[in-house]
Amino acid sequence: MPQLFWILLVIILVLAAILVMMYNGLVSLRNRVKNAYAQMDVQMKNRADLIPGLVETVKGAAGHERGALEAVIKARSAVMNAQTPEQSMAANEQLTSTLNRLMLLVESYPDLKANANFQQLMSELKSAEEKIRYSRQFYNDTVMKYNNKIQVFPSNLVAGLFGFHAEKFFEITESERQVPKVDFSGMYDANYNKNDAYRQKAPQSSDGAKDPQSLDDLRAGRP
Repeated sequence: MPQLFWILLVIILVLAAILVMMYNGLVSLRNRVKNAYAQMDVQMKNRADLIPGLVETVKGAAGHERGALEAVIKARSAVMNAQTPEQSMAANEQLTSTLNRLMLLVESYPDLKANANFQQLMSELKSAEEKIRYSRQFYNDTVMKYNNKIQVFPSNLVAGLFGFHAEKFFEITESERQVPKVDFSGMYDANYNKNDAYRQKAPQSSDGAKDPQSLDDLRAGRP
């Protein structure tokens, strides 16, 4: 009888240890998703901060394009006022779409395109857009790892027990994909494959290889 008691105790302790490890692993992945979103959100807000200067510059040379300018301002406001990841993602997609339409209109104003201030803004917006693309792919990959973990056995049992829920991917909408490409050094290419840049920059995974721990690691190709 004492021997059976100790055997059962060891089994219970082992199961408890496994449960704790699974729970801690899920918490770690969930926190990584939150961190990846926070990095992406910073990049989206940084791009939004450039919009007022762009609007003022375009207004000076093409003030009668009022509808396009107001759409950009409205989309920028939605990005800055977003309270949830879903709102932020939707607002960012709308801002990208309105910027694409504005860039199409700018094609008709060669003097504006030659303006030094406008060119500087284009360079900054291009850099901001590239950072958003990297951070979006990093976020989506982190979400995929987390969602897989809470769906596979036996960690799905722990996830269900403690209320872990799947996170939403940051998808490119079909309407955004269909916006015509405007050649400002590739800044707003709506046909951009979101995996291309990531595959070029991200370290190649292999068994036992570490995942990138931050957006900076991802962009620098560090494990």
